Amino acid sequence: MSDSQAAIRAEALESLLVEKGLLDTNDIDAVIEMYNERVGPMNGARVVAKAWRDTQFKSRLMTDATSAIEEFEFEGGEVQKLVVVENTDEVHNLVVCTLCSCYPWAVLGLPPKWYKDPAYRSRVVREPRVVLTEFGVQLLPSKKVRVWDSSAEIRYMVLPQQPQTWLGLDEEALASKITRDSMIGG
Repeated sequence: MSDSQAAIRAEALESLLVEKGLLDTNDIDAVIEMYNERVGPMNGARVVAKAWRDTQFKSRLMTDATSAIEEFEFEGGEVQKLVVVENTDEVHNLVVCTLCSCYPWAVLGLPPKWYKDPAYRSRVVREPRVVLTEFGVQLLPSKKVRVWDSSAEIRYMVLPQQPQTWLGLDEEALASKITRDSMIGG
């Protein structure tokens, strides 16, 4: 099914549920607003930018990410047991959920379509370097790749390496440059 076919089906289903009185359009608008404005990768980007600028926060984040991000008061859930893994010169981290699509919604928003794809979920475990190359991530052969399997019990987020060209930027400018994919490992 194409994205346009799915959109047409979703719109038809929404219309039917509203017509039958089972769903209120204000509730739909509230959910859309929440995921557009308060839940999403912009939250994770704020966390990463703060970790890059504040060594004490980074230390707390790496020790207990769930507690460290409480100060942000994010909505969206799925961060009850959040673990942040850091990319370094020696290691590149990559996150997958091999069973379904467990994902830290509050900091990364809705999972991308490819993250839920069974082909991605199996290939990223078997051949992570190939998948990373397909995503445009070029790694030195000496760099180790670690694949982290998110689950209902533990959700992972990657703390990407800060590009040297971004060193002088403030937190807001940094957050505007950080991508969702980089916080998954892509």
